[in-house]
Amino acid sequence: MSSNVGLSTPRGSGTSGYVQRNLSHLKPRSNPYPPPKDLEHSRQRLRQPDKDILTHEKKRDIEVKCVELRDKLEEEGVDEEEIEEKVSELRKKLLAELEAGGGARGSGKKALKSHQIHELAVAKMAQNARMEKALGISPDYEEGSHWQKQAQRKLERELGNSSKDSGLLRE
Repeated sequence: MSSNVGLSTPRGSGTSGYVQRNLSHLKPRSNPYPPPKDLEHSRQRLRQPDKDILTHEKKRDIEVKCVELRDKLEEEGVDEEEIEEKVSELRKKLLAELEAGGGARGSGKKALKSHQIHELAVAKMAQNARMEKALGISPDYEEGSHWQKQAQRKLERELGNSSKDSGLLRE
């Protein structure tokens, strides 16, 4: 073997003594992700919920409740006409609640599953609105506007000082 790599002798090791490099070794990167160039790119954006998908999910929940009622009544041995009547009454009642603005899915963010993206977005927007109200943040607040105001004041001070200096030089 050369340069102290591998076994000094392959005898008794059950191998041929051939040395290969480890292809599965990943070298750590010093800077894996370059920082974003613009502030707009780095801002956190909320996904806007799709109202059509939300109403579809609510209607789907209504149909699930209707099917559950149908199964329950069929197990009890109720007449088919009476089943249809009760299911249609339940469907009309639930659809009326949905149209009136009720029938919310889940009571909070914890009741939602990770695949309910649009419902989670609605819950997150409500949570952000509550937080903004609690902290007294105005709805038209723009992130980073404080730094722009400071830069504007500094520029005004510099312009004011330069105008005073030019006035002293004239006298």
